[in-house]
Amino acid sequence: MTQATVSPVNQKIRVWISRGVALACIPFIAFMQSAWSDTLVQPVFEVVGALVVVAAVLGRFWSILYIGGRKNNQVVQDGPYSMCRHPLYLSTTIGAIGLGLMLGSFVLAALLGGVAFVILSMTAAREETFLRAEFAPAYDLYAQRVPRIWPKPSMFQTPVEVTFDALVLRRNLADALGFLALIPLAELMETLRESGVLGSFILP
Repeated sequence: MTQATVSPVNQKIRVWISRGVALACIPFIAFMQSAWSDTLVQPVFEVVGALVVVAAVLGRFWSILYIGGRKNNQVVQDGPYSMCRHPLYLSTTIGAIGLGLMLGSFVLAALLGGVAFVILSMTAAREETFLRAEFAPAYDLYAQRVPRIWPKPSMFQTPVEVTFDALVLRRNLADALGFLALIPLAELMETLRESGVLGSFILP
């Protein structure tokens, strides 16, 4: 390990930026009505979206099992990190897409997923500046072999036993519950739209 001249990314800033963007999207989401709301397609959107959100939560927990307590201390290359370098960010992006689907809109799913992807890709690039400085040349070799965010399942590998930091896992429970809260949130938005309280423009 070399002496890094670059400081690690302040994750609190990334979290607050993400929360700020999420809050900015709330009015847009609240007054959007799905173009499929009066068709049999809407329930399909809701089920698929909920499953996508659950997959995102499971992906985040899976990633934390491997990276928790080790981030910025070593190059983790097993489990989800053997398929892509930032599976936590991939899971978050998937969760944002799931919310859009639950609300019944391809456009909203693409918009939310795209915003999440851009923010987290910029964060990933900044993180890698630190990791390359701290763990060269090991991280450079890892980056050459494993894609940044889009996973490559054929590269999956994992040891038989994996240890995890229970405290870090508990700390991330709030984020996971936040994603699961999107499911009743989407149902609430639909109820309010059906009652005429919300819904002023339509998105496909």
